Amino acid sequence: MAEHSEPVPPSGRRGLALRRRDLAVLAVMLAVLAVLLYLLVRPPASRGINGSAVSTSHSYAGLAETEPLPAPPLKLDNYLGVPFNLASYRGKAVFVTFLYTHCPNVCPVITSHLHTALTQMSASERAEVQIVAVSVDPHGDTPTTVAQFLRLHEMTGRMQYLLGSAAALGKVWRDWGVSSSQQAANPELVAHSALIYGISAHDKVTVIYPDNFSPSEIVHDAPLLARS
Repeated sequence: MAEHSEPVPPSGRRGLALRRRDLAVLAVMLAVLAVLLYLLVRPPASRGINGSAVSTSHSYAGLAETEPLPAPPLKLDNYLGVPFNLASYRGKAVFVTFLYTHCPNVCPVITSHLHTALTQMSASERAEVQIVAVSVDPHGDTPTTVAQFLRLHEMTGRMQYLLGSAAALGKVWRDWGVSSSQQAANPELVAHSALIYGISAHDKVTVIYPDNFSPSEIVHDAPLLARS
């Protein structure tokens, strides 16, 4: 004769449902605990511009320079051929980063997060902010590839993307303590520094953000930088 399983009584089904719910709640609690532990034990500081000391701050969401330094010179043409001079943006909060258009991972993330930060600001806050990207790939970054990159990430007119010869860009990289080198196995890929530098209205490098920054950090710090 065929065997028949006994039906689970309603009380048993409720017990199973409760156990599953409790396990789900426990999993969420463990995930939250893991995030909190990371925030508590993560290193409080990395290195800032040209190896300067930075640390967590009560004022800024990013890592604050222990002693804010004057921003190095930054005079290049943007991808449209228009001259750019960082000094002319005094009075604004300026965020400078170093990217390349063929980057498969970190550069698109940085750009996307900067876009998100801008969309979360009020119109008056955005008016006091300038986003600047400097190429780390003088051969692969062209006016055409930059235009496509900016259009793809909805940053056309929102981000100054600066280009130049290998010599001109190399000087900027040295001034800002940025490394950039093509990978021998795949010349289209560039290993490079991927920090974001927060420049105050008085033209000082004041805050540093790692490549995994949160858009909310930029939103929080931009008005502070614009007033400092």
